[in-house]
Amino acid sequence: MLLQPRYGSASLADVVPSILAHLGVPDTTDRIGFELEGARRICLLVVDGLGAEQLAAHPDDAPFLTSHTSNSITAGFPSTTATSLSSLGTGLPPGEHGIVGYLVSPPGHKGLMNSLKWALQGSSSSDELSPDLVPETFQPTRTSFEHGVASGVGIFHVGPALQNGSGLTRASLRGASFRTSITSGDLVGNVADVLSSPGPTLAYTYFGDLDLVGHVRGPSSDAWRAELRQVDRLAQSLAETVPTDGALVVVSDHGMVEVGDRVDYDASPALRAGVGQLGGEARMRYVYTRKGATSEVYDAWKAELGRSFTVVTKDEAVDNGWFGPAVSRAAYGRIGDLLALAHDRSALVRTDAESIAARLRGHHGSLTSAELLVPALVVRPSH
Repeated sequence: MLLQPRYGSASLADVVPSILAHLGVPDTTDRIGFELEGARRICLLVVDGLGAEQLAAHPDDAPFLTSHTSNSITAGFPSTTATSLSSLGTGLPPGEHGIVGYLVSPPGHKGLMNSLKWALQGSSSSDELSPDLVPETFQPTRTSFEHGVASGVGIFHVGPALQNGSGLTRASLRGASFRTSITSGDLVGNVADVLSSPGPTLAYTYFGDLDLVGHVRGPSSDAWRAELRQVDRLAQSLAETVPTDGALVVVSDHGMVEVGDRVDYDASPALRAGVGQLGGEARMRYVYTRKGATSEVYDAWKAELGRSFTVVTKDEAVDNGWFGPAVSRAAYGRIGDLLALAHDRSALVRTDAESIAARLRGHHGSLTSAELLVPALVVRPSH
């Protein structure tokens, strides 16, 4: 069953505005109901790939995290990292910030754009971008971090060097002062340092290894559980550094599904007919059709994918509210003409064009509960 993102009350787009409300930022409210009364210095830890269902299923591997009451909130749509981090950073649903997926086709460009690498296929992120793909132009809305800094909050982004000045950071997480961390222990030390700053402070940090293990080994593997134990220790270490007037908030960008049935687009003439480009990812595909072919492609995809996928038109997806209550003209132009969302454990892979991704065990992007529901928990200091 496909779920609906809970924009405006319990989604990733509501997290940072809710935190900033407790730090005294004007024109913000706590939309989620975080227990942050009196907190003036807050660490926000984003654990990539930790769905609410996966966390709840492994209390022995995450005793610290599961000992704290968690609100179950939703990611946005698609349930993928670039879109989710953009919702966190901007405080907006995807239809408004416009980072609407992993591989998208920007109007006026022949290739697909990788929103994580911030590069068109066949180029590198170091290549000169066309003016409309410059991050601050692609996503021009003021971020929540910029809003907080303008209101006197000290905001820091603690992460690996590759995130400093990256396209995604510039588009959706700009405004924070960057602190480079080289290991998880260094991350804890940097967070402790910035949380000693005077005045209201927010330290944003991100941990990506759990997602990596989930993709390669699968979210039901022993390796994934071992990595979850590392995450639990990291969260506990961060909580121990939080000052008495502070708090640790832990969220994730999406959950994950260990896929079973795989449909190979590259080996299916019926699926390829009339398609110009195939974007998105294995659990949520954007289908960019050739001129005049949308209706025929829609019928073919419905027939080929059966009950394993929901296939809808762009307008149906927008009308369903999957991208939020409003969709900007720019965002609308980046969404595929058709969308195919996986149910159960299905995946639509490309064994030729995406050979590495096609072999991965764990995937995400759709609107199932395993992918969409993420934890949102608050830890207050006990010292």
